[in-house]
Amino acid sequence: MPTALITGATSGIGAAFASRLARDGRDLVLVARDGERLEAAAARHRERGVSVQVLAADLTTVEGRERVAERLADPDAPVDLLVNNAGATQPHRFLAADPAALLRQHDLNVTAVLQLTRAAVPGMVQRGRGAVVNVSSMLGFVTGSRSTYTAEKAWVTVFTEGIAATLAGSGVRALVLCPGFVRTEFHERAGLEVGARRGLMWLDAERVVEECLADLARGKVVSVPSPQYKVLAALIDLLPRPVLRRLIAAGERRGERSEGER
Repeated sequence: MPTALITGATSGIGAAFASRLARDGRDLVLVARDGERLEAAAARHRERGVSVQVLAADLTTVEGRERVAERLADPDAPVDLLVNNAGATQPHRFLAADPAALLRQHDLNVTAVLQLTRAAVPGMVQRGRGAVVNVSSMLGFVTGSRSTYTAEKAWVTVFTEGIAATLAGSGVRALVLCPGFVRTEFHERAGLEVGARRGLMWLDAERVVEECLADLARGKVVSVPSPQYKVLAALIDLLPRPVLRRLIAAGERRGERSEGER
């Protein structure tokens, strides 16, 4: 069966991708830092009758990225779908953030996406089939002062659009997934307080994955799950950048006042 490799595969959107693809009968290569969680996830997916390989790797390190890149480039065990899902952020503004932590975040959010995509795509092109899904964010469409995360996700979006153009006519597709708020462990791991995670703008990871794969099958390059976020993305696209920056800054100031009141 076709094989999919998923980074950040033990929780959130990555886990939802693994579950859905296992139901579809795809063999899996699951990548994450925590070996115990990887083995537990693999056991669940193997119950569906698919083959699952686990690859414990820290993608913030050169060694971890090279290990996964070698697996993607292996001609004897081809990967037909790469899902670059692993990502992280932190709650601090740029000047308050630890420089080493910023570099680790950049290596995970940017360097790993670049290196793993480059490792996977040549074999896919040679075989004339395959796809890369890079997980970005709605925040990649805007700007903010709290971290480099928005800039990194903007890079992922533009990079994937460029790769999709490069691959046109090759039989290989590239899609960037740009979700908004999703009920996952992401915010807790980053130390971000987001409240009860209820309401119209909060999505389930399973829904995000379903819409992403449907968009991939339709040949779309940018996938924005849910009607509400599609409308928001269209509005962002219409606003002049200076106006958008002022609106984001005003929203951040309101958020700071709310935090101070608590």
